[in-house]
Amino acid sequence: MKKNTLITILIGSALLLGAASCKKYFEPSTAKSEEEALNDADDVQSASIGTYAVLKNPTYVRSIHFLSEYPSDNIAQGQASSDALSNAYRYTHLVDMSHVYNVWQQSYFVINAANRVIAFVPDESTTALRQLKGENLYLRAMMYFNLCRVFGRPYTQGNGSNEAVPIVKEDTKEEFPGRATVQQVYDFVIADLEKAAELMTTQKNNNFASKEVAYALLSRVYLYKGDNPKAIEYADKVLTSGRYNLLQGSAYTSYFRGVPEDNKETIFCIRHIKTENRDFNAIGSMYYSEGGQGATGWGEIYASQQYVNFLDKNPADLRHAFITPYTTTGVVQYPYTVPVANVTLNTKLNPRTPMYYINKYNYQEGLTNLSSPVYLRLAEMYLNRAEANAKIGGAGLQMALDDVNTIRQRAGLSGAALHTLASVAAAGKTVLDVVLEERRLEFAFEGQRPYDLFRNNRPLVRDYPGTHALNNTPNTNVNQTIQPTDNRVIFFIPNRERLVNKNLTQNP
Repeated sequence: MKKNTLITILIGSALLLGAASCKKYFEPSTAKSEEEALNDADDVQSASIGTYAVLKNPTYVRSIHFLSEYPSDNIAQGQASSDALSNAYRYTHLVDMSHVYNVWQQSYFVINAANRVIAFVPDESTTALRQLKGENLYLRAMMYFNLCRVFGRPYTQGNGSNEAVPIVKEDTKEEFPGRATVQQVYDFVIADLEKAAELMTTQKNNNFASKEVAYALLSRVYLYKGDNPKAIEYADKVLTSGRYNLLQGSAYTSYFRGVPEDNKETIFCIRHIKTENRDFNAIGSMYYSEGGQGATGWGEIYASQQYVNFLDKNPADLRHAFITPYTTTGVVQYPYTVPVANVTLNTKLNPRTPMYYINKYNYQEGLTNLSSPVYLRLAEMYLNRAEANAKIGGAGLQMALDDVNTIRQRAGLSGAALHTLASVAAAGKTVLDVVLEERRLEFAFEGQRPYDLFRNNRPLVRDYPGTHALNNTPNTNVNQTIQPTDNRVIFFIPNRERLVNKNLTQNP
C-alpha cells in the first residue's frame, strides 16, 4: 500500500471517529478513549499517524485558525456571515459557537489518542518507540497550549492564576475533571515538551515532531509565560542546531507555495498533500478567490487597511508578496487614501475600501486553495529572542535590535529602514515597540497577533472598515477597541460540555 493511500485511510478513520464522538452527547470530550489497546510497535506507529491526521481535520485546523487570527487587527471581514467565524471576528462570543466547540472536541480527541501511546510505551523502549512517545508528548503539549490560549487568560494576567482547561493525563481516573489554572497547564506543557525533547533523537521532516520542534514550542511557551531567559535559551537551541535557515529573496516571497518538506525555514507545519485540497473548506478560501469573490473561494476576509498602510511605509518590503491587491480589468486597487483614476472600491465595506486578498494559504504546489499551515518557523526564534531581550533590557536592547534587523534585512530592507537605539528613541518608541511591530509584519495572518498584544497588556485597536462596525451605532463608526483585560479576549467554555460536566466553570 502506498504511503499516501495509507495516510488517506487513516485520515478518514480519524474523521469518522471525530464524527462518532459528536453523537456521544452525554459523554464529555475529556472522557478517556475506549478504543482497543495497543499491542505492538506497528500499532503505535499507526496510532501516531492517525493522531497527526486529526490535525488536518477542518474542524480543527480551520477552526483554530479562525479563533486565533480573526480577532486580530490584521484582517477585515467584508460582509456579515451566519457562520460563527463572524462572532470570532466581531468579538460577539456565544456560549455555543461551532468553531469553539470544534477546537475543544478535536483537541481532546488528539489528547486522548496521544495518552494511549504515552501510557503504552515505557521510557526505556527502543529508539523508534521512544521517538514516537516523544512525538505524542509534543502533540499533547501543543493541544494544551492552544487550548490555554483560547480558553485561559494570558499568563501575565494574574501570574497564571486564572482558570484554563481540564488536564487529562494518561493515568487520569476522574470522569468529570474541573478546569486547571493557566499556570498548571503551562507547567504540564513544559514538562511534556522537555520530556519529548529528551526522548526524540530522530530528525524527521517538518511534518513531524522532533527535538528542535519541542525546543521551538518551549521558546514560545516561555515567552508567553514571561520567563525571558528560558525563552532565549530555547530559541538559541533551535537557532544553533544547524537544521534551519531563513529563506531569502524569491524563495521567501514564495514561502508558502512550495513543497513543505523542502522549506528550510519551517520547523513544524500541518501537512496537506495534493489529494487533501479542501477547496471552499480550506483556510485560504476565506482569504482569496481567483477571478472574483465566489469563483474559487469565499474571498470574504481581507488584509485590513490598517495593516496595508503599515506595510506600505516601506514599499520595498518583500512581505507585500503575501497580500494580493484585487484587480478589475487589470487595474490594481490602490489604498483609498491615494486618488487614482478608475479605481473600483469594495462596496461591501463602509467606507468603500480596496480589497487586498491574503495569499499565505493559497497556491501550495500550484493548487489554488492548498496549504500546509505553518505552526513554527525559524523567524519566530529570532523574534522570540528579540522580545525577551527587549524585556530584559541593558545590553539586551541592542541584541534585540540586531535580531529584528536580521528579519528586516531578509525582507529586503536596508539603510534607514533598519533600527538603531538612536532611531528608536528619536521615533518616541521603545525597543519592545519595534519588536512587536516586526512580529506583526512577519507573522501577519498566522494567528499570533491578538496574543502578542494581550499578553503584553496592549489593546487591539481597529480603525478601519469591516463588519466590526456593525457593533456600533451608527455603524459608520469603524472604530473598535478591545482592552487586554476585556472578558472577550478569550472564548466561552462550550455550553454543551458544561451540561454533562458540572465541574466546568464558565468564563465571564
